[in-house]
Amino acid sequence: MLWATVGVVALGFLIALEIAARRYGAPGPITAQAQEVIFAPKSGTVLYAGMALMMVVLTWRQRFIALGAAVGIDLVFWLVRAAVDAKMMFGNGALWVTLACAVIAVTRRTGRDRALLLKGVGLALLLVAGRKTGYTWLLITSKTRPMVLDQYVATADHALGNPSWLAGRIVAATGTVGAHVLEFVYIQLAVAAVAVALYQLRNVAVERRFPTHHLVRSFLVIGLLGPGIYMIFPVVGPILAYGADGGHWAVANLWPNTPPPIGTPHPMPFDEITPRNCMPSLHTAWATAIFIHSRKGPRALRLAGAFWLIATLGATLGFGYHYGADIVAGVVFTLTIEAGLRSIDRGRDRRGIQLTVYGTAVFAALLASYRYLPTQMAAHRWVFGPLIILAMASVVYGYVRTTRLWDRPPPPTAHLPQPRREPQPELV
Repeated sequence: MLWATVGVVALGFLIALEIAARRYGAPGPITAQAQEVIFAPKSGTVLYAGMALMMVVLTWRQRFIALGAAVGIDLVFWLVRAAVDAKMMFGNGALWVTLACAVIAVTRRTGRDRALLLKGVGLALLLVAGRKTGYTWLLITSKTRPMVLDQYVATADHALGNPSWLAGRIVAATGTVGAHVLEFVYIQLAVAAVAVALYQLRNVAVERRFPTHHLVRSFLVIGLLGPGIYMIFPVVGPILAYGADGGHWAVANLWPNTPPPIGTPHPMPFDEITPRNCMPSLHTAWATAIFIHSRKGPRALRLAGAFWLIATLGATLGFGYHYGADIVAGVVFTLTIEAGLRSIDRGRDRRGIQLTVYGTAVFAALLASYRYLPTQMAAHRWVFGPLIILAMASVVYGYVRTTRLWDRPPPPTAHLPQPRREPQPELV
């Protein structure tokens, strides 16, 4: 019933976004995904990552068959596209195999095997649909929010020392090598997420069930709730609002060499093309989720999770995509969601609910202070800067403390001394 409810809600949400996108003359997530059955996909990597998630419910023999079929279908598409000089991209085979497994689950499986295979297919399609949904959300933010609040965030960011300007100069000093590494990490975030998720789901085919909490759930919830904040707090980022990439819409060409002056901020108009997708930084949120879920893996996975988080922070700030205030909000956003999901898994645990409420309050306070106290924050940076970091650190501490209590093994049952039994006389 839970999976059916989630499926109905997700379908209704996708239909609503499809209708909204059509109003602005663009294909919605359903249409965009249906086109990739035949036409060149936007990202073949995501389609194969989704198929990899689906294959956790298959046996090794079935996995090899599925992968071979996907590669074979892609080779046929590749040859046809090369013959007609069409756009070249792989991924159709992975989508075909995923859809074929859905048909097999309905027509050839029964009972628990059918449910498990459908869950695997649903997981793969949710990952793919989440990517398409994100594109539609970004389109809606650019069309419905003509005014952006970058001046407020940039002013408040003085309390943190304008980290985007500093990181931008550092990345520029590293040259093309550092920029290419950070760009690869930034773009391939979904690949790192799938690697961690595959480790968490590695025993699904053997145990015939999914774990109660895994990274894909966190990714989907972050992607579902995050764009809603974009609608409330539209921001385009320093490289656009204060850099050359903003063109005539930018306040001035200041990033990354000259921090913006402290003045009286006000909403500023921007174009109807650029997404308002900065507050909070969802790349930071997803990288934080990867870091959290990699903590229980082997050493290599833990190191990879830490590297991905650090490199993502460097990319989001160093490329001018986000302000420091966005990063702080993204970390609090993720920890609050993680606490809420894990508390639900534990039957609405009291500690988890308290932490979720506290994280929500801190997140709301951060956004309110960025919007209504930016001038005061910039004028008293030695007061508000530590307060912002302290607020984030308090949520981090609360999450670590709560999860350690959850993960602590129960105390061993005390062995009480048994009453001594007197020997019974034998009956003659």
